[in-house]
Amino acid sequence: MLDKRQKYIFQKKLEELRNIKGQHTELISLYIPPNRQISDVMAYLREEYSQSSNIKSKQTRKNVLAAIESIMSRLRFLKKPPENGIVFFVGTVYNGQPKLIAEVIEPPIPINTYLYRCDSQFYLEPLEKLVEEKDIYGLLLIDRRECTIGFLTGSRIEMAAYMTSRVPGKHGRGGQSQRRFERLTEIAAHEWFVKAGEKASKLFLEKENLKGVLVGGPGPTKREFVNANYLDYRIKDKIIGVYDTGYTDEYGLRELVEAASDDLEELDVIKDKKLMRRFLNEVRKDGLAIYGEDAVRKALEAGSVDTLLISDSLNKYKIRAKCNNCGYEEIMEIVGKKEIIKCPKCSNPMEIIEKIDIVEEFIELAEKTSANVEIITRESEEGEILYKAFGGIAAILRYKGNHY
Repeated sequence: MLDKRQKYIFQKKLEELRNIKGQHTELISLYIPPNRQISDVMAYLREEYSQSSNIKSKQTRKNVLAAIESIMSRLRFLKKPPENGIVFFVGTVYNGQPKLIAEVIEPPIPINTYLYRCDSQFYLEPLEKLVEEKDIYGLLLIDRRECTIGFLTGSRIEMAAYMTSRVPGKHGRGGQSQRRFERLTEIAAHEWFVKAGEKASKLFLEKENLKGVLVGGPGPTKREFVNANYLDYRIKDKIIGVYDTGYTDEYGLRELVEAASDDLEELDVIKDKKLMRRFLNEVRKDGLAIYGEDAVRKALEAGSVDTLLISDSLNKYKIRAKCNNCGYEEIMEIVGKKEIIKCPKCSNPMEIIEKIDIVEEFIELAEKTSANVEIITRESEEGEILYKAFGGIAAILRYKGNHY
């Protein structure tokens, strides 16, 4: 199981590889599981080298052969694959000038895929599956008017279906007319619950990794629904709890997760909520909370940070760029992916010599003073608050000081 930091770094690397595109089918992905003999892989690559010599396009042939040679030269230093296997991503990319890139990844979890693929982009699916959220929780909100079905995956809450009923409201008349109306209402309610139960059961049963189900709604209706067996028995067995919520629409899904927080304490989404609640409380009382890149960096360097809160969507880098034309060099910060940086002296494109992810830099600073690190995903409501209101970097202090 990956911790948040390992998962962040791994996903960031996959994102970089995902953004790399080749001009033709000249990017090679090679997956070698831990039980594969290196000699077998070398024999396979020699065969691929021989076949690739017949590629019609001179440039594509040259690039593919160079990529295979690069992989083979690295494999010669290996007696056997690492314990989790090894993956090579090698090929030529064009950013003004053609450049051979080679990324070698040792997966954080053992792989069982042996695969060679040559394409215009790298094949990442086996690695992406390693960081997929394994535990999924079903969310069901029900009353006589509405039904909302959703899923909690990691820190992400998503709506899967929303339905409204035709169950009549209250009837003011008395006598036989009222009794007849009540019978019709109960028949309509039963049909509505059957429809909602079938839809929820279908959606929940489609999820292989469904760990549990949370049921919510206002009033007693939700308990009547659960007790009357409108849900498939396999889903009913997974119900963790039935909770009171004020809403049965999409907003109610968040309310339901919040209501179930005591039963889901180990989930990332609940931990994020509690941490952000603690941080916001410190902000309100002008206590042990700071935010902003400069203030948090100074506090980390002074060793006064207890818990670092950092957004996984920061997408900010510190780079060292050099102009090969006039020799000008500069350290700067960039946000997102910047393809070409022009030299302020001669306007020629600058080469990026070094690139540091700000998130990783702050994590390293935190680890030096044994501060806790919490990477909070923007997919949660709390993550959105951290990113938008506090710039994606904040901290809860051990003590107040005047160094920031």
